[in-house]
Amino acid sequence: MMARTQKRQRPYSVWWKFMLQVSMVVALFVFGLYLGIYLREKRLIQEQILTSARAHFQNIVLTRMWNAMHGGVFVEKKPGVETNQYLENPEITTTDGRVFTKRNPAMMTREISELAKTHGLFKYHITSLKPLNPNNAPDEFERIALENFNLGNTEFSTEEPRGDKTFFRYMAPLETTEACLSCHASQGYKVGDVRGGISVTFDITPAKKALATDRNIIIGLILGSTAMVLGVFLFFTIRLMRQLHAAHKEIEELVITDELTGLANRRHFFERLDEEVDRASRYGSELSMIMVDIDHFKDVNDTYGHPVGDIVLAEVARLLSANIRTSDIIGRYGGEEFGILIPALNATEAAQAAEKLRVVIEVNDIALEGPPINVTASFGVADLKSVEGEGADLKNSLIKAADESLYRAKADGRNQVVAYKPANEKQMPLV
Repeated sequence: MMARTQKRQRPYSVWWKFMLQVSMVVALFVFGLYLGIYLREKRLIQEQILTSARAHFQNIVLTRMWNAMHGGVFVEKKPGVETNQYLENPEITTTDGRVFTKRNPAMMTREISELAKTHGLFKYHITSLKPLNPNNAPDEFERIALENFNLGNTEFSTEEPRGDKTFFRYMAPLETTEACLSCHASQGYKVGDVRGGISVTFDITPAKKALATDRNIIIGLILGSTAMVLGVFLFFTIRLMRQLHAAHKEIEELVITDELTGLANRRHFFERLDEEVDRASRYGSELSMIMVDIDHFKDVNDTYGHPVGDIVLAEVARLLSANIRTSDIIGRYGGEEFGILIPALNATEAAQAAEKLRVVIEVNDIALEGPPINVTASFGVADLKSVEGEGADLKNSLIKAADESLYRAKADGRNQVVAYKPANEKQMPLV
């Protein structure tokens, strides 16, 4: 059979680079898409938390405003109800002997905050940088917020972790009104001054957990979507790559293959001849060449027509290819001539192989629709070492020697094998 020639593999690096680049673009797109969704949801949750904080602040401000509009409210002094010692005339006694104590806006705010705290809701704290009541002194967050208010800021907020919970802290300033001056005029405040602020604190752990869950879902969606999209893309890309590779291989085969016989064409046969001559010269190994010519082939074409001639060519090519070694290289040299490269054998050994091929062709009639045709072939054999002293171009010297031997075989009666001998030796047919 004709030896398998080494195919130049189409480089896959361009494909892998292309797939890597597209995969990165797809991954970035999917990541960016879901990241945008996550950030938008996070922003909405944060805005909802901030809106809730502002609502709590406004509720307590309105409650304090109502209290201040009425100059404070009095509640009956029952067990557990304390009198605000920072107020002037904080108590009154009714005619029936009951005692009522005054609740100004600050005291009311603190008590509402304590009541809300006991129910696990939220916490209010009214404070200032100059509090009348030490209990209203600011903590670190409130102090920073108050300092920001003095710089013109209108609100201040942060998230504060406490153990396994997270609390949202919000604070906005309180402006001095006419109703406030009854208690705070002695501190130098005027209407419109920022005299302090109210901080609101409430638990946002459920919202944070929900956001963390959403984040994990988003990560899962990113990984899943990326894997799915890339899987589909890679599947079709690899499929396309294989189809193109198969088409490329087919084109390569067409480029190097003789269409009629399926053997290596002349150009490719000469490429392999160059490789084998170079290899044999480099390593000092044997290399022989057999030239084959179908006898009286013109008569076949003239008698039966060119279509039958094509059948004869294809069948002889099949017989030759089927009866050589896998390491041997066969090609269509031109017309009805074939060339065979026999690595590792000298001319004598190659001539013996050629004789077997001659017999195979002779004894196998070529079947047609009508009577079969019997054809014979002539063989010329030469080896590389017998032509080494005949010129620097070993390839052409080898071809010339094999061709001369073939010419001698045809001149001496055809259907025989002639091995090349140097000029000082007489050429003799093998049979």
